[in-house]
Amino acid sequence: MGKNGLWNEDHFGFDLLKVDEIAMPSLKIAVQMDPLEQVNPKGDSTFALMLEAQARGHTLYEYHVNSLRYETHPESKGFALLCQARQVQVFREGAQHEGAQHAQFSPYETLDLGQTDVVLMRQDPPFDMGYISATYMLERIHGIGEGKTLIVNNPRAVRDAPEKLVAMNFPALMPPTLVTWSSEAIKAFRAEHGDIILKPLYGNGGVGIFRLSAQDENLSSLLEFYFSTSREPLMVQRFVPAVKAGDKRIILVDGEVAGAINRMPQEGEIRSNMHVGGVAQPIGLTERDKEICTAIGPFLKREGLIFVGIDVIGEWLTEINVTSPTGIQELDRFNHTNTAALVWQAIESKFPS
Repeated sequence: MGKNGLWNEDHFGFDLLKVDEIAMPSLKIAVQMDPLEQVNPKGDSTFALMLEAQARGHTLYEYHVNSLRYETHPESKGFALLCQARQVQVFREGAQHEGAQHAQFSPYETLDLGQTDVVLMRQDPPFDMGYISATYMLERIHGIGEGKTLIVNNPRAVRDAPEKLVAMNFPALMPPTLVTWSSEAIKAFRAEHGDIILKPLYGNGGVGIFRLSAQDENLSSLLEFYFSTSREPLMVQRFVPAVKAGDKRIILVDGEVAGAINRMPQEGEIRSNMHVGGVAQPIGLTERDKEICTAIGPFLKREGLIFVGIDVIGEWLTEINVTSPTGIQELDRFNHTNTAALVWQAIESKFPS
């Protein structure tokens, strides 16, 4: 059990310290995110991370990815990664502030991200060329030590770990899976496995996911439509009936388990994403869950993927979410924990006290 008395046996690998029990560096933090005014402060994981950072004495800025600019300076043989950012204070609830009920902003200013301590890369997918371009820019300043900025998660690892593809590093943990442009290969996969799930490889939030039974006559038409409108391959997986009992989101921090929630699909749905009406429920970890986390934890830690959410249906790992994982506010409400504090404890440990 941690010193705050909150962690149960499913929360292993951590000893969460209270803020006033540890000597923390004061960090300058920039959050690359979607408009803060539009987030739900009672459910948004980025908002929870910002609240905790502020409580720990750090300075917060927020900016949007489309304000990034990368400049070279031949006279100094250097470069700068700049953005238009606002210093911000965040508030849990109940206060009225100019611009949003849950945030108060300073005027926009030009911020040199290379002069910050931490950048949280938290804008939502899709994982497209815009997203990839941002990782290339941020990678130029990423690192630990003088003159470097810690990017969370590591932009190279994010770029190399598209959420559906990276799970395929662990084939023994996944249901039978196919990634292809070939309609014939997909049809053969369904003939072998029966019910299947089709997913856009770089989609998010449950958008564009279809279940097709062995008898469904729409497969050819659906594939024709998809491949006529997209140059990307599809991911196909054997349907896992256990999804009717929920899709488990397990949060890992620096490779260690922080906890899990179960996302139940609505009646008549196979998608459990909360963006499409899935309902979060408390849940513990099974031995299989722990086996999966033990297998992938060292990889996440080695790659600098500090804040990760994995999806487990029944006995099977289906996705490893590294771009902008969610679920920590629901997790903390069920378990009376502070997952954002774990994330910041892991980040702060990278800096000398």
